[in-house]
Amino acid sequence: MARIATINKKEDLKPEHHQIYDAIAQSRGVVGGPWLALLHSPEMTYRTMHLGSYVRFESGLDHKVIEFAALVAARELDCKHEWAAHVNHAQKAGISLDTIRAVHQKKGAETFASDDAQIVSFIREMIHQHRVSEPTFQAIHGRFGDKGMVELTATVGYYAMLACTLNTFDVYSVTPPDDLQI
Repeated sequence: MARIATINKKEDLKPEHHQIYDAIAQSRGVVGGPWLALLHSPEMTYRTMHLGSYVRFESGLDHKVIEFAALVAARELDCKHEWAAHVNHAQKAGISLDTIRAVHQKKGAETFASDDAQIVSFIREMIHQHRVSEPTFQAIHGRFGDKGMVELTATVGYYAMLACTLNTFDVYSVTPPDDLQI
């Protein structure tokens, strides 16, 4: 159960903020997860939604990379909602169930395919050491270049922000398959 009242319907907002609710519903198909808490600050919600739309739908990164990064970040931050939502998105993006299970089990980077191992190492270092080692930096930079590396870093930051919101307020609205729950 959420630790604060969630904003579940447009009518829970002042009329001047209804367009923000509508924009979330239009871009994501539903107003759930972090939005249920973030809507207590409509302007913050709007700005977060705008960033999220870029990350998810407009970034120059391959969609599979975005979904894999979201999945790894969610799992490393033990964010139940983002994990559950991105298990489905990851499968739709072409990430194998074996890879998803390896992320879920927090297996060592060496157990992943080379490209995935780079991303796993990058995200784990960012989240747990708050820095990225030179070898990891060079591997990601060599693969994605300046723009791609900035976008990957911001993608992880975006999902970390959502995880902080969801975990702080205990907001959950999606359930993963039984063998992939955290």
